[in-house]
Amino acid sequence: MRLIENLKKRKFILFNIFFTLYIGINLIGGERGLLSYFDKKRVYEQLVNSEKILTNKIEDLEHKISLVKNNDLDYIDMLYREKFRYGAKDEIIIKLK
Repeated sequence: MRLIENLKKRKFILFNIFFTLYIGINLIGGERGLLSYFDKKRVYEQLVNSEKILTNKIEDLEHKISLVKNNDLDYIDMLYREKFRYGAKDEIIIKLK
């Protein structure tokens, strides 16, 4: 009987304790919590890095396409020799890659 009366008197304190625990747990581990924030930040940084890599590859491909469209004979000769492994009889071909 005393326990029930004691709980009724301290209802406000108990409510504040549970409310504080609820807020604290959700602040750290919830869907919008601190752990989720750092995970989303890590994913965002990975996406930014992959975007930079893909942008560089696209710029490189656009440059190569422009060389082919403008009939740059040096580049076309380089492609021809590389893809078909073509060379004259008196040439020595050294592949550096």
